[in-house]
Amino acid sequence: MTGDKGTPARSCGTFDIAGIAGAFPARADTMLVDTRLTDEAEASCRLFRIYATVPPHYHATCDEYLLVVSGRARFRMGDLGPSEIGPGRLIFFKKGTVHAIDIVEEPLVFLSVDTPRRDPRDVVFVNPADGTPDTFVRTKPVY
Repeated sequence: MTGDKGTPARSCGTFDIAGIAGAFPARADTMLVDTRLTDEAEASCRLFRIYATVPPHYHATCDEYLLVVSGRARFRMGDLGPSEIGPGRLIFFKKGTVHAIDIVEEPLVFLSVDTPRRDPRDVVFVNPADGTPDTFVRTKPVY
């Protein structure tokens, strides 16, 4: 059984989150760099680092759970006002919820679980001039 792009699908596994987070590049030409830890139709799990302010956007196909691994940010979502988040904070929002992120302290790294799987191109910017799927994220296999 294989996942997308011929990567082996896993029936179980363990991941060195700190090690993977430490392998992200110091700079990027996209807002995020991520690596997929699991990639099943029902859910995907990713680790990603944010390199620049992420303008208001939403995902049309999945709900998202985000756990802050390192760094701090101002996170805005839905009707909630901005809140400062840091390591150990879990964030949840349903598909279609507009959210945005401003970096306060780097490196800003999140563990994400998307249900169902989020296609990397599933990003819709509120202001289309703010970005495209290609300027939003680059996937880097690091494990």
